[in-house]
Amino acid sequence: MARILSQSDFNDVNVKAFLKLLRYCEHGKEDDGVYYVVYGGDRFTDTKEHPHIVVYDKSDKAKKHPHTPAGAYQITYSTWVGAKKLGVVSDFTPLQQDKLAVWIIASQDALDDVKAGHLEVAYGKLKGQWSSLPGASQSHVSAADAKARFDRYVAEYSKK
Repeated sequence: MARILSQSDFNDVNVKAFLKLLRYCEHGKEDDGVYYVVYGGDRFTDTKEHPHIVVYDKSDKAKKHPHTPAGAYQITYSTWVGAKKLGVVSDFTPLQQDKLAVWIIASQDALDDVKAGHLEVAYGKLKGQWSSLPGASQSHVSAADAKARFDRYVAEYSKK
């Protein structure tokens, strides 16, 4: 069970930097356009709700394994619906996507690790949720590159 989140959790420089790193790991981009991307690369514009666009991997010719990840953190429709029912999120705007990602991080007992900058520990706890993190099954970012990016993002957010 995740702890109750406070505004200080969302304002924490390391949390902001980790979210930006996570967006980069998921998409390979640092721009805000990633908030509007569906698994597979298509885009959506309506953020009142999760887009719930079902896609299939090219290798899934029988279409037995539907995917619904969308947004900056490639959140599935079922995860979003569950979080909405719990009152965690109200829509699928970028702010709510960030909030949902922090809630997921906290629910996996990784928020304190993120806040402390213990990236490797956080990756270990979160790679089941985000397979793009260093060391996870679909990672394209090395731990060294991720650490350098995280440090750069921390410096950026510390100036704001």
